[in-house]
Amino acid sequence: MQTPDVTVVIVNYETRDDTIACVASVLEHAGRLEEQVVVVDNGSRDGSAAALRAAHPGIDVIEAGENLGFARAVNRGVSVARGEFVLLLNPDAIMLEDSLPRLIAFARENPQYGIVGGRTLREDLTLEPSSCWGAPTLWSLTMYATMLSTVFRRSRVFDPESLGSWQRDTIREVPIITGCLLLIRRDDFAALGGMDEDFFLYGEDAEFSMRAAARGMARVVYPPAAIIHTVGGSSAGSSKGSMVLAGKVTYLEKTWSPRRAAVGVLLLKAGVAVRAALEAATRRSNRPWSTVWRRRADWGSGYPHAEAALFGRPLPEPAAAGSPPAR
Repeated sequence: MQTPDVTVVIVNYETRDDTIACVASVLEHAGRLEEQVVVVDNGSRDGSAAALRAAHPGIDVIEAGENLGFARAVNRGVSVARGEFVLLLNPDAIMLEDSLPRLIAFARENPQYGIVGGRTLREDLTLEPSSCWGAPTLWSLTMYATMLSTVFRRSRVFDPESLGSWQRDTIREVPIITGCLLLIRRDDFAALGGMDEDFFLYGEDAEFSMRAAARGMARVVYPPAAIIHTVGGSSAGSSKGSMVLAGKVTYLEKTWSPRRAAVGVLLLKAGVAVRAALEAATRRSNRPWSTVWRRRADWGSGYPHAEAALFGRPLPEPAAAGSPPAR
């Protein structure tokens, strides 16, 4: 059997129509590439698995039977990958014309880059900057705690994780490539041990990028590879803020020294407290930060505790023998 050029791994959770459109865009714009598409369905109740098989009978659909989160689902999908490269793609993404062939060609011509991302756009084709980020530092978290990162949004000084006003329109090495559009050689994915399965949702791609950095793998944005991306299509709701914070806490605890991580977590909590206080002072009817503050005991220890606390789920079982190890 011929080795595909790329295996596209998509994690689906209650996003049936978006995922069908996403797969269609991949198949339509693959050009001369030999592609394999793997969709991991995380226990959706909207008929996603059957609808995907009916709409795209040539793809692989894995029914997880439950919500595995992102990291575990990605690892499940990559376990059946046959491609030279693996592309992680969000289900609420639409691949634009020629983007996939250009992405693969760039990666082959520039093997010095271990992870390659692209440009994410809104439906009106304006920049949606979430394809990449700067790495958190004590300075960036202090800016978050004092709300200066919000007051001076996109400032290189006060909001450094945003990477400033850069429009993602030039080829540039970056600290973090997000999982909405992330290309890596399949062998490199295996060598890194896959995604860290302690994470449930959010933060796992940042930790993965930093683990790649520790192995000397450069991460780069290649603008001609572009998608239209509807942010948060499968993770909307009142728990999102707590999940994001749980991911940040887990990232700090896994990549920073214990003392530095403890300071970082305190700064995150301070930032949430300030925002919740402002909501109360301004008597806002909708107070998402107040909800996140009330649930700080649920997310403040990070994953996997946060998964059980936020969703009433049992703690995940340790990875089985032969599975990518959690870090």
